[in-house]
Amino acid sequence: MTIPALLEAFRYLAGPPISEDDLMVLADARLSPARLRGDPEMVARVLNVVQVAIDRRRFPWVVESRDPTDSERNAAIVASAALLAASRVGTDRRNEGKERQELTVRDALLSRNWIQVQPRAVTTFNQAPGPGEFCRESLLGTSKADFLVGLRDRRVLAIECKVSNSSTNSVKRLNREAAGKAEKWIYEFGVRNVVPVAILSGVYKLHNIQSAQERGLTVYWAHDLKQLLDWIEASS
Repeated sequence: MTIPALLEAFRYLAGPPISEDDLMVLADARLSPARLRGDPEMVARVLNVVQVAIDRRRFPWVVESRDPTDSERNAAIVASAALLAASRVGTDRRNEGKERQELTVRDALLSRNWIQVQPRAVTTFNQAPGPGEFCRESLLGTSKADFLVGLRDRRVLAIECKVSNSSTNSVKRLNREAAGKAEKWIYEFGVRNVVPVAILSGVYKLHNIQSAQERGLTVYWAHDLKQLLDWIEASS
């Protein structure tokens, strides 16, 4: 379980598979190899969560406390490999889309003569990019932003790039991640100092977007970055 690839496969024994985030919450655990090696009780909690959620159709012999037949074992291996492969393809698609989106945002800022500076950790506002500057992935307070942009009115624009391939997935990408960070940044720096923004590509449910906006997140679409750029210049 302390080998990341095996831990990933282990999560896919459940039906449906359990995400890493959900497993940490359900088992009250940290899944780093060092933490698992040093805490047998935490390992037992992780094992119990997956055991309770195990896919009974793929692994009927576990529920029936017997050895599997050769055909059952082979079928379980093929089905589990297919589930894991499908998940990895989806993850790769999101990562590729996110990288393209971030490059598009960078190029758009450069096209308006914003100056790219080095990433940094921002714990106080004098550490943020100055007016007319931006940096890529940086720590703002306790959470990372994909971009930090120094507005000319001295506020900081914190941008998260999000790509969702399904309306179900959009809850995690938008509401849990981007809106969650927006609330943290507003709490840590104040509504007058930071402007949390999500740039979206893909499929999202309307009510999820509205919920994120109500939590302090401003939303722009990646296919229409001109609106964001015009707003940045108008705020200068």
